[in-house]
Formats: sequence, C-alpha cells, structure tokens
Amino acid sequence: MRKVREALRLRYTMGLSTREIGRSVGMGKTTVEELLRRAELAGIRWPVPEELDDVALEARLYPGEPRGLPSRPEPDWRAVHLELRKRKDVTLELLWLEYRRDHPDGYSYSHFCARYRAWAETVDPVMRQTYRAGEKMLVDYPGDTLSLVDPKSGEVAPVYLFVATLGASDYTYLEPQRAQDLAAWIGGHVRAFEYFRGVPRILVPDNAKVAVRRPDRYEPELNRTYQEMAAYYSAAIVPARPRRPRDKARVEQMVQMAERWVIAPLRHRIFFSFEELEEAVAELREALNDRPFQKLEGTRRQLYLEMDKPALQPLPDRPYEFALWKVARVGIDYCIEVEGNYYSAPYTLIHQTVDVRMSAAVVEIYHQGRRVGLHPRLFGRGRFHIDPAHQPPAHRAYSEWTPERMVRWAEGIGSKTALFVQAILEQYPHPELGCRSCLGVLRLGKQYPRERMEAAAERALQARALGYRHLRSILEKGLDRLPLEPESIRVPVPEHANVRGAGYYASKEGDEPC
Repeated sequence: MRKVREALRLRYTMGLSTREIGRSVGMGKTTVEELLRRAELAGIRWPVPEELDDVALEARLYPGEPRGLPSRPEPDWRAVHLELRKRKDVTLELLWLEYRRDHPDGYSYSHFCARYRAWAETVDPVMRQTYRAGEKMLVDYPGDTLSLVDPKSGEVAPVYLFVATLGASDYTYLEPQRAQDLAAWIGGHVRAFEYFRGVPRILVPDNAKVAVRRPDRYEPELNRTYQEMAAYYSAAIVPARPRRPRDKARVEQMVQMAERWVIAPLRHRIFFSFEELEEAVAELREALNDRPFQKLEGTRRQLYLEMDKPALQPLPDRPYEFALWKVARVGIDYCIEVEGNYYSAPYTLIHQTVDVRMSAAVVEIYHQGRRVGLHPRLFGRGRFHIDPAHQPPAHRAYSEWTPERMVRWAEGIGSKTALFVQAILEQYPHPELGCRSCLGVLRLGKQYPRERMEAAAERALQARALGYRHLRSILEKGLDRLPLEPESIRVPVPEHANVRGAGYYASKEGDEPC
C-alpha cells in the first residue's frame, strides 16, 4: 500500500503521467492506470484520509475482487503500425474505433494508445529526451575521484564528487563527499536544492545501490529514505533505465565535464584538509557555470536564471531531516531491536513485522502505514525504552518485570531452572538486560515437561552455557536425556558487590508469569 499512496501523491500533487509514476514507484504502466481508475471510482484522492490504514485502503480499492486486469483481445500491432505509416490521414483514434467495432469489450482508447506506444518502442527503442524548464535534475557520481591526505599518517583517502545538473540549463552543483553512502547521497540532494534555490519536479538518478535497491527496466525498487526525501520536497524519482545511457545523456555529459574541469585540474594538488578541498571544488564549480557555451550564446548561469530558476518549486521552510528506514520484528516482550537497543511496540503486534524510521532524535514505529510508536532515540547498546501504553494490562505494574519475579516464575518449573534464570541475570551489569533471555526460558517451560527442563537447566549450568538459545539447543537435540559427567553441577559465581545471591530472591512470594 505504500506504493499505492505514493502513486496517488504523484498523480494528484505532481500531475505526472502514468508512465512516470510507474517508473518512480516500481509498477507497470497499466497497473498504475488500473490503480488510478479504482481510486477514482472509490472517491479516493490525495491526501488519503488519515482513518484509512493500509488494510482499509486496500478494501476500498479492491472490494472483494481479484487484483489484476481482465484479459482483453489484443490488436495486431504490426498491422496498426503499417496502417499509420501508409497513410498520413489514418490516426490511432480511427484504428481504435475499428478495433472496438470488432471487439466491443476491448481496450479503452487510452489503453489502446499506451499499448501501441509500448509496442512501437520495441521496434524503435531510441527515445529523444526533452528537458523542460525546472522539470528534471539529473544526479550521479563520476568514476574518477579526488584525494585527501592525512597530515599525520600520510594515508591517502579517496574523495567522491557529487554531481547534480538541471536538465534545461545545464546549471550544475558539485561537492566533494567522503563516502557514497545514503547519508551523503541525501545530503548532496538537500544542498543542491539550496544551491539552485528551488526544487525540480523530477529527480533522475542512476541505478546506484544508494538510490535504487533493485534495478529494473520497468519496476525499479527505490530506497525508502530517498523516496521520503523526494516526497518532502514534492518531487518524484524516475530512475534512468539500466543500460540505457540516452535516458541520462545530459548528466553523463556533465559527469565528463566535471572530470575534465574539476577533477583533472586538481590532480596535482595535495589537500590536507577537507575544507580546503571543498573551497577548491566550489571555485572550479562557479567557473564551470560561468564558462560560455561552445554552440550557444551565454553561460549555464545565465540560462539557469532565465529558464530554470523561475520554474523551480519553492523550498520548504526547513531542509529535510535525514532518517533511516528499517524492518523489524516485534519480540515476545513486545520490543523491537534496533542497533542494539530495544523499543516497545503495542503488545498486540507480537511476532509481527513493523517498519522503523530512525532520525537523529527519535525512533518511529509504523504498522500498515500507521504510526504505532514514538520513542527518543537511544545510543550505546543494551538500553530499553518502554511505553506503558504498549504493555498488556497485566504488565503495566513495574514490579511484573523485575528480576526477582523472573526467578520466582522459574521456581514454578523447578529449582534447577530457577538457578539457571538467576545465573542469566547475574551475568549482566544490570539484571534487567537479561529479561528477554529469561522470557524465552519460561516459554520453553510451556513446551517441554518439567523433568526435561530441569535436566536441561542442570546440564547448561554445568557447561556455563547461560542463555535461552543454549537451553533450547539442549532440549531440541535431546542432550538433557544423556547422563551428566561426575563434576560439580553449579559453577560458583565470583563474589562481587553488584551480584545478588540466591538468598536475595528466597524471601519473595511466588507468582506466575503472564
């Protein structure tokens, strides 16, 4: 449904064609046309009402019908093509009317024209590019790199050149970057918009992994952060087709110009600071934009001021805040793990997959297009942030999650299991960090008999294999049925001020796990 929402946005806010929408969101052209037709019938436009989550939106668009277009009689496209070439007074509309006369249930006129153009492109695949003012910005990295020398170690590190070009005027933004990762890619776009003092309607990247997760000639899959950034600036992303250099000939030309007029002139200079390199690139960038055209009058800057700048979309009040998207699974303790830290989600989503958006300050959790969790971002490892609203009623009392309760719950299985749970808790600086492993142990107690749990815990204690996965492996492989070696079962725990002994838990009342 995320692609469906993006397609609706591109149609009703950007006015893109179905072909451009399909290339941007990764759908076939006919699929986009069918989607827009269903949305029109359902009365759904952009913005999609907030009360429609992904499930409700799908139900409105496909009310009990099989998804996909019905099969219809296919015209003889070769005959259609020859008819158009034979006589100049024969039009597609006339040929469509004759087709519908023979096949009343055939394609509509728009589908007929679209399918003919798709067929004709297989006969003559050359596509001429026309760049309108303020419409497209083409982006890429040259293959050649600059160099930065560490003044202390003398190590030479490569520096990459980010290139963004407005299609109509050739006005170009260049900046050096230390890496070709997603943060640098998004940052380059944001700074290019600031440099151009406006936003184009369409972004045309190459099929680099940082921009396109799965290259495909017809349905490329875009990086979600990149797509979110484009939506923030009211722009669309239409990647160049793989192995089709004519789709982005202008940016390839500008990449060559950047290599000739920026990278090559700096090849003999030694840079010891990134700031010095930035200044040198900026100086050559301005000289390139002020360099007169060879076959046209004026410069890139003059053409930009005359054509592109008046047609660009205005910048938003604040630049886009970089954020990463990840997919996570809600654990049995209704928490997701992101970069070694844990954030709660509604307990009703246990075992389900959610989307996670991470910015510099917050972590947002989405399920079926609706935000279900908001947390401050944690740094370091092993930290928790629990929203009480996400807990089941029985867990909203803090004491339900204390290590003491974990040990008492384990005593309901047996003494060896209780010792095993206690040992898990004692190996952490903060026993609360072992609760996830202990919950897994208690769940195993519901799957296996008490005798097997006790034998497995005894074996794990002897081997100091303290963890849920170790205990599960012993049970799955039947090692608990084998005799133990005649050694001390429990390895003594070293005394330490932060380690609680067994007597700490002995006086607490018993309880049952939720």
